Amino acid sequence: MFEIFQYSFILRGLEAGIIVAFIAPLIGIFLVLRRYSLIADTLAHVSLAGIALAFLFGWNPIVTTLGVTTISSVGIEKLRNTKKIYGESALALFLSGGLALATVLLSLGKGFNSNLLNYLFGSIVTVTQNDIYTILILAIFVVSLLIMFYKELVYITFDEESAKVSGLPVNFINTLFIILVAITISLAIPIIGLLLITALMVIPVVTVLQLRLSFIKTIVYSEIISILSVVSGIFVSYYLNLSTGGTIVLMMLFVFIVVLFFKNFTWHKKEIIKK
Repeated sequence: MFEIFQYSFILRGLEAGIIVAFIAPLIGIFLVLRRYSLIADTLAHVSLAGIALAFLFGWNPIVTTLGVTTISSVGIEKLRNTKKIYGESALALFLSGGLALATVLLSLGKGFNSNLLNYLFGSIVTVTQNDIYTILILAIFVVSLLIMFYKELVYITFDEESAKVSGLPVNFINTLFIILVAITISLAIPIIGLLLITALMVIPVVTVLQLRLSFIKTIVYSEIISILSVVSGIFVSYYLNLSTGGTIVLMMLFVFIVVLFFKNFTWHKKEIIKK
């Protein structure tokens, strides 16, 4: 059973997976509560252009994707702040534009290949030691900024208008936050795949929100679900020869269904006792 630990690529995948699983809910809770999930999905699709650029010029996929998603995230926030374009329209522009650019670049680079499929759906085989160093450095950067602006982010999340009136630099913090989303997406691509990244940030948080716990407890339990799902997903995908990203997402969905069932069962039990 423990033969899995004999392979260095599995160990690298576990290391990178745990780091990403730790970061994702920290960003995800603000995404969900601010109803920004669609922004993460848009940036995930835009990141395909970064992957295509990396393949075309032989660059590091994580670094290239980081640059593309960061630039796109700032552009999305600028468009949203102008009020001349509805938020959903700005997202549609970047999503369709990113996919169109990626399609053109991939056609120049002789189209789809097995490596591209790994980045679309996730594969621990693609994770190198340099990737782990990059992921760790960026993860530390993300956590540091989240800690630094924690109070402001919470304030803006629950009452943005009041935060503006109180004098907080809301536009700056919103732009900073969406850049952190872009960084998190870039980190998660090798493990979960760009088509499934949003699930890693959203599903654990949505699962715990069903329990109606405090903000801090929601973060803690989301972290537990995220890390356990990633680790168990990597194990199951290895032994059953399945897609890593898809298996991880199915693990998270399984936990969500169990929590939802438990919540409904408890609610019906209370109703019966009342009667």
